Amino acid sequence: MSEYEKWLFTANSTLGLSVLGLMVTILLAYPLAGALALSVQIAAHIGTLVFAVGIKVAYVARLVFLSRLGRPVH
Repeated sequence: MSEYEKWLFTANSTLGLSVLGLMVTILLAYPLAGALALSVQIAAHIGTLVFAVGIKVAYVARLVFLSRLGRPVH
C-alpha cells in the first residue's frame, strides 16, 4: 500500500467520523436542547462548527490524495 493510499484511508475515515459527529452535535444542539444543561448546549453548538470544518478539510484532503494516486476526482 502506497503512502498516498494510507493518507486517503485516513481522509476517508476522518470524513466519516466528522459526518457522524456533526449529526450527533446537531441532535444535541437542536431537538434535544430542552433536556440538556446550557453548558452542554454550548458545547454542542461549538462541536457543530468544529465537525463542519472537519468535513471540509477531510474532503479536500481526499480529493488531493485521489488526484495524486491518479484516480478520478468527482
